[in-house]
Amino acid sequence: MLVSAFLVSTSFSVVKAITPLWDPLLLTCSRFVLAGILFLGLVRLRQKITLPCLADFVRYSLISATLVLFFWLMFAALRSTTPLNTAVIFTIVPGISGIYSWLLLRERLQLHRLIALFLAMAGALWVLCDAKPSRLLALHLSYGDLIFFAACLIMAAYTPLVKRLYRGESMQIMTLWVLITSSAWLLLLSLPKMHLALQLPNLPATAMLGIVYLAVFTTIITFYLTQWATLFLGPTRVAAYSFTYPAFILLLEWLLYTSLPSWPTLVGIFFFFLPAMYVLQRKD
Repeated sequence: MLVSAFLVSTSFSVVKAITPLWDPLLLTCSRFVLAGILFLGLVRLRQKITLPCLADFVRYSLISATLVLFFWLMFAALRSTTPLNTAVIFTIVPGISGIYSWLLLRERLQLHRLIALFLAMAGALWVLCDAKPSRLLALHLSYGDLIFFAACLIMAAYTPLVKRLYRGESMQIMTLWVLITSSAWLLLLSLPKMHLALQLPNLPATAMLGIVYLAVFTTIITFYLTQWATLFLGPTRVAAYSFTYPAFILLLEWLLYTSLPSWPTLVGIFFFFLPAMYVLQRKD
């Protein structure tokens, strides 16, 4: 999950870089279609693939719907917010995921998980408001922040649905059909904009490389790792690894640009998010 969290953290900056170059929905669609094709070829080399029955198709479609809506809204949000802001807002996902797990799986909302939720939300407010109470009172959030908040409410259902709808099949098969149904959802949503798909060959090489990177590293690999880990760690503990996203993003930005953020951001990460993750990982 640490490997998965690091890969996901890189996606915020990649998405921010390529979003202005093409339509967000078509970028998301290209990412999932490419990931589905590549993973289909990989799985076929190792095992026989059969079409799922209607009930299984519905299961995979429900799981993929949360992913599609999240990534679509993330692309839209990053047009008017920053990668760090999205990573900070994403820290509400474990808490919301815990609530969904209680509703879907009857997973108990223990005191330490409520403490972790409080720490994460406090840290998010601290960073977003730059440690200034006046900004908090004025609810100084951008339009992109609000869009991404809605995306996080949807994404929080992903890991609880994986565990609730898992029926013992190979995790490779489950990942494959989640990717395929995600592609189907996105192709359906993209129909009104398909004329813009003709612009794909004209995109800069950096955008094409970005799409390939997102498809392989932050889609195929992270989906497989997350779904596999959910069966062993549970939805809430897996979701808690999102608390490491801001720290990983800061590390990447420091390595790439040798610049550090403001002190309120550093305080929020090291005194709110990382302790919250530790608390949520505790079993007792």
